[in-house]
Amino acid sequence: MKPLEGKMRAALGFRAHSGWAALVALGGAAPAPMVVQRSRIELCNRGVHRQGQPYHAATEMKLNDAREFLDECARTASAMAEHGVRQAVAELSAKGYAVTGACVLTASGRPLPELAKVLAAHPLIHTAEGEFFRNAVRQGCEACGLTVTGKSKRELKSLDELQRRAADLGKLIGPPWRQDEKLCAAAAWLLLAGDA
Repeated sequence: MKPLEGKMRAALGFRAHSGWAALVALGGAAPAPMVVQRSRIELCNRGVHRQGQPYHAATEMKLNDAREFLDECARTASAMAEHGVRQAVAELSAKGYAVTGACVLTASGRPLPELAKVLAAHPLIHTAEGEFFRNAVRQGCEACGLTVTGKSKRELKSLDELQRRAADLGKLIGPPWRQDEKLCAAAAWLLLAGDA
């Protein structure tokens, strides 16, 4: 999505969890951005059995049934992410901001093995679920026409000055300003600065 004339730039930062994602939007000039939105995007239908932990649920199924269940959960998660991102972009547009991109916090892990091996190892199940919901957020952003980048938590934490400044942003808007919000703000800030 390209910025519209007469609007200020904004960037989105996301940190995905099982079934939801934290979102922080920063707007304005990169040297001194402001938090212009913070919210939570739902990525699963809480009324559907274990959709918030799809790989855990899939361990109780035959492999083909597990694949079908995971595919259905992925479609739902991506659609919900798209809806949440589209709503955030519309709200920001109404405030005079044009969203220029999104950054999704990534894991620093290795690629996952085949599904049967994932379902047989509990640590891999957690890794797969993390990647599952990060993919949903990426797909939701892309469906809204946003350019999406990824940064790992480790990369962001290595930028001490950025972390300190992102933490200070929370003082201006008040709680909640937890680790999720700080990391999302740091990711969005990198986009505004053109470093992501």
